[in-house]
Amino acid sequence: MSIVSSTLSSLHYPCGLIPFITAGSPSINSTEKALLLLDQSGADIIEIGLPYSDPLADGPVIQEASSQALSQGMNLDILLDLLHRVKDNIQAPLVLFTYYNPVLSRGVAVFLQEIAAAGIKGIIIPDLPLEESDYVIEVCNALSIELILLVTPTSPSERIDNILDKSQGLIYVVSSTGVTGMRDEINNRMEDFIARIRLKTDKLIMIGFGISKDEHVRKIMNWNVDGIVIGSAFVNCLSDPNPDEGLKKLQDFCLSVGKTLRSNPIG
Repeated sequence: MSIVSSTLSSLHYPCGLIPFITAGSPSINSTEKALLLLDQSGADIIEIGLPYSDPLADGPVIQEASSQALSQGMNLDILLDLLHRVKDNIQAPLVLFTYYNPVLSRGVAVFLQEIAAAGIKGIIIPDLPLEESDYVIEVCNALSIELILLVTPTSPSERIDNILDKSQGLIYVVSSTGVTGMRDEINNRMEDFIARIRLKTDKLIMIGFGISKDEHVRKIMNWNVDGIVIGSAFVNCLSDPNPDEGLKKLQDFCLSVGKTLRSNPIG
């Protein structure tokens, strides 16, 4: 079992907190500080997004952050340098969110070798064709990186079964159709979808897309999931015109959500 999966399976509370931030937004310096703050403020796993010019799965908040980061020159090499600086000071496993084109452009093996050396323990590639995942999984296994595959309620049953079969140990359930972003309500039908996934596999489940409030977390933590991903709400904190105030908002929100998740310990 990878360090990402083992981290979630060893928790003494219902499920783990997985904040997402965009690398380089609002600045490289803020990203470095944010990673350290999230680690100190209750994040169980930290997901960091590599900015991309055509982020098909991302909502407006993360699209804007990605555009801002790219305009300031953020790229994979700068992110790798940043990760090398902080990796020894962060306890939470780091998961990279990236689209497939940057991986192909670098070369699958080279890309994965470089992020592994920089301390990345998991990777999410939302547009990775399932038919091309076997080689990626093979290289990830050799480097002790967990490729986290996504399933959605709209996926055909046979495709879901194939994803569950290929998954190394942790499955990302997309909680809403469309792109990421902050929503007022969480689709209650997702509880039934997760229950159906549980009948098919004993692999771990993380859920994301559209989760942005403590009340969402209080609801979802009772759905028998192992981790909750919150993206746009954390990215939005960092968009404050005052960078220090943005980091304070990020820390306060992380502490608040973490307190909610830990309010019902197991055993």
